[in-house]
Amino acid sequence: MAPWQAFILGLIEGITEYLPVSSTGHLLVAQHLMGIGTRTPLDKAAADTFAICIQGGAILAVVGLYYKRVVQMILGLLGKDPEGLRLAISIVVGFLPAAVIGVIFDDWIESKLFGMWPIIFAWVVGGVLILAAAAWSKRRPAKGGGMELLELSWKMALVIGLLQCVAMWPGTSRSLMTIVGGLLVGLSVRAAIEYSFLLGVLTLTAATVKKALWKVEGLDTAYDVWFGGAKLMWDHYGALPLIIGAGAATISAALAVKWLVGHLQKHGLAAFGWYRIALGAVVGGLMAAGVFTP
Repeated sequence: MAPWQAFILGLIEGITEYLPVSSTGHLLVAQHLMGIGTRTPLDKAAADTFAICIQGGAILAVVGLYYKRVVQMILGLLGKDPEGLRLAISIVVGFLPAAVIGVIFDDWIESKLFGMWPIIFAWVVGGVLILAAAAWSKRRPAKGGGMELLELSWKMALVIGLLQCVAMWPGTSRSLMTIVGGLLVGLSVRAAIEYSFLLGVLTLTAATVKKALWKVEGLDTAYDVWFGGAKLMWDHYGALPLIIGAGAATISAALAVKWLVGHLQKHGLAAFGWYRIALGAVVGGLMAAGVFTP
């Protein structure tokens, strides 16, 4: 992988990770267009691991932007901030459904759903649902602006966590499901976005650690060991692409997060619905015509 390719993938990861458009789908398209991970199953496994591990940059961006909340939760876990403890519990509860279902169905999801047609389907269906939700919200405007983040109960967090599991289907978008989930349980737009970002820190960290430290099974016995994913990625790419990709993801994610907060409060989700439908139509049309054949 060339440094410029790592930089582009990092930009795409950072921009799309927290926008409701699916980072996985965009990264897969970009990888195929650049010929990354297309030669052998081992190459694909290395590319998939790289795409997950550069999420560390997006995680770092949110930790930096919301460091006061992170510190508050740490103090809460140390018994020094009751509200911070309540928030930390809601983050953990929101994470648990994905942790359990992800461990059980991870292999099945990767074998059945990590293809372009399932992703295109998710893009289009998600876009239609966004437009339907936007139309519904205009007819039934929320009263009072919604709850603040610290008012979130563990039961509400569990509902959001269950919706996050839907995003295990590549192309759906984790941020979309968690933001919508937050709005459904009564959070304000700002609180729903903030919860989505904080929940993403834990969810993405777990996914990154698992991908790097887990065994890579069924491809090569050299990687069928603990830290197999990290070893596979190191052997294929070395340290420089990972540093460049994660660095680009950090900067682009920070900019995307700050922009998204303002955009959603003023304009809602509708624009992302149209974008998803258009993207699905373009990529699907190119595939049907044989122009784009991942």
